[in-house]
Amino acid sequence: MVANSKRQLAEFVIDKAFEPVMRARPDGKSDSDRRTLQHLQDATRAEIERYRGYRSAAELITNFKRDLRSEPAKKVHAQLRRLHLPTLEDIEDEFEGKVRSLGLRRHG
Repeated sequence: MVANSKRQLAEFVIDKAFEPVMRARPDGKSDSDRRTLQHLQDATRAEIERYRGYRSAAELITNFKRDLRSEPAKKVHAQLRRLHLPTLEDIEDEFEGKVRSLGLRRHG
């Protein structure tokens, strides 16, 4: 059950926040926006692997919270918003609901 909760949380974040970034296309974007999108997609690939690699739901929840508030994340969120793509901030309430529905407490 615990491993399943971690997997469900990881896939929730990936589906809601990361996959839309990966599916975004550079069509009609400026050169600068195309470069930004490429950078964001490269970073998002790494984030997907990081979220899938967490050892527990508690570790994932703690890191989700850190990813919401860190200075590097704030810069990434600003870039995502400029390109009209979802951020972790956009799914925070849904994530908290998912955590509750799985019977988990938020850590960190």
